[in-house]
Amino acid sequence: MVKIAFICTGNSARSQMAEGYAKFFAKKYGKNIEFYSAGSNPSGYIHPKAIEVMKEEGIDISDQYSKHIDEIPINQMDYVITLCGDAAESCPVVPGANTQHWGLPDPARVIGLTEDAKLNAFRNVRDEIKKRVEQLIKNL
Repeated sequence: MVKIAFICTGNSARSQMAEGYAKFFAKKYGKNIEFYSAGSNPSGYIHPKAIEVMKEEGIDISDQYSKHIDEIPINQMDYVITLCGDAAESCPVVPGANTQHWGLPDPARVIGLTEDAKLNAFRNVRDEIKKRVEQLIKNL
């Protein structure tokens, strides 16, 4: 069975959305894959706007939780996908794993904007994650 880890610094938004989409697309395409998300410095929560924009897609990630890389079997991964620069620099090297870096902006860092603008930042990142995750799963 293929194992994939989505890694982000806080494990509160991007990696959580990626895990949610991965589960969705694996089921849709009949793929037997295990998915994990984790962070190098986990926030301890899933960002409410990440949960909200995923619900717009019909995917509920509210039962997922923020966790540290050490809490997943990182050395067993076939794919390690980092979603931010900090994670790419601090993620452990996994021998034999296909490591990819998807440098995506952190929607949680959008400040000084209206609530609608912040929500749109989450939607934009969500939509990019959706495209990349679907392509990854289809190609396995």
